[in-house]
Amino acid sequence: MKQSLKLTDIIALGFMLFAFFLGAGNIIFPPLAGQLAGENLIPAMSGFLLTAVGLPLVTIIAIAVAGGTWGHLTKDLPKQAATIMAVLIFIIIGPAFAAPRTGLVAYEMAVKPFIIDAAQIDLTIFSIIFFAIAMGFAWTQGKLIDVIGKVLTPALFVGLIILAVAVFTNPQGAMIAAQGDYLTQPLTKGFLEGYNTMDTFGSLMFGMLIVDAMRSKGVTERAAVTKYLISAACIAAAGLAFVYISLFYLGATSAAVASGVDNGGVVLSLYVQALFGPSGQIVLSVIVMLACLTTAIGLISACSDYFSSLTPLSYKKWVIINGVACAIVANVGLAQLISLSVPVLFALYPVAIALVALTFIRKKLPNPQMAYRVVILVSLMFAMIDGAKVAGVDVSALNMLPLFDIGMGWLLPTVTAMVCMFFVGKSQQEELVEVA
Repeated sequence: MKQSLKLTDIIALGFMLFAFFLGAGNIIFPPLAGQLAGENLIPAMSGFLLTAVGLPLVTIIAIAVAGGTWGHLTKDLPKQAATIMAVLIFIIIGPAFAAPRTGLVAYEMAVKPFIIDAAQIDLTIFSIIFFAIAMGFAWTQGKLIDVIGKVLTPALFVGLIILAVAVFTNPQGAMIAAQGDYLTQPLTKGFLEGYNTMDTFGSLMFGMLIVDAMRSKGVTERAAVTKYLISAACIAAAGLAFVYISLFYLGATSAAVASGVDNGGVVLSLYVQALFGPSGQIVLSVIVMLACLTTAIGLISACSDYFSSLTPLSYKKWVIINGVACAIVANVGLAQLISLSVPVLFALYPVAIALVALTFIRKKLPNPQMAYRVVILVSLMFAMIDGAKVAGVDVSALNMLPLFDIGMGWLLPTVTAMVCMFFVGKSQQEELVEVA
């Protein structure tokens, strides 16, 4: 039987995936990066787009090519190693970093500006309400595509289009000279800045959530699932690219209205107020609240879905556990949460990149099982050194490593290991067993 989706459902799937991706990090990092990049806007933005759009898109395609599930993607790894990797990723994008960050950014940018003398208790109350709403939307798993893809995201996208048109037609200043690393290595700095969105981790899990949404619509055949998953990924990637280019340009032309700030959220807030006046904060609050809420819903749902498959606890119980954990962690504060997450991202992002790359070359590898084990281990070892450096650990003895000084010491060893695996075949005994 031929399985197909209506065009409106395909677009809704793409919007749903776009909404899951477009959250806190996607909004707060590009404006500041654009301001610091200044006249080096194009190379810096290109590097950012590689990790913040290109990698998530390629990751979703890898999931589709592999078969649509984490199990298919990691079938050549030891089961325990694959499970540990998945649990770590879900903890990072769930209750530890990404999900609580959505609540924090929503509070800092959409609510706090309206509160005189905001205190910790205000954040606590808001985080409880915010994550209670997110839990409510995530509660009914099968209706995610209708609620998010057809209702929340179109409203979010309209707000973003209004902002983008205003930014390009009425920029608030001229570009200034690039600063810091954006002056000497804008492409690499933009590439590493894209880590902060956590979207490659998210895409490893959101891809499976989209597969579940398709199955709820009756699409179960692998070929159909692959086709629609790639279609949804392309729609989401186009939306993300549109948002990032707008926000980078906003940041690059923001020096006159937001100079000297150290937070992309503040850059965006001051710029929008300059564009739209006092009512600009209301426009921004609606955009930020919708963006953060849809991402929180997706993260809580994805984490709960996975953890319920590992434990006796049901999906709905995990929704409660994850939602409560997010509300608690959100009270740490935005700056502290970002500083804690960066070393972890530097340590684990290269592993996700290596896993995705292996998916596309798997059929050409003589011994996929050995290749996956060796390449993932090499990427993890060298990425942990990069992570230690970012965390402030003295690893200067390893400065001789290629690209180590720019935070990408993992790249050459990982690529070398991958190339070597093309020349490592199966043992004769293994081949005899297969023939038998």
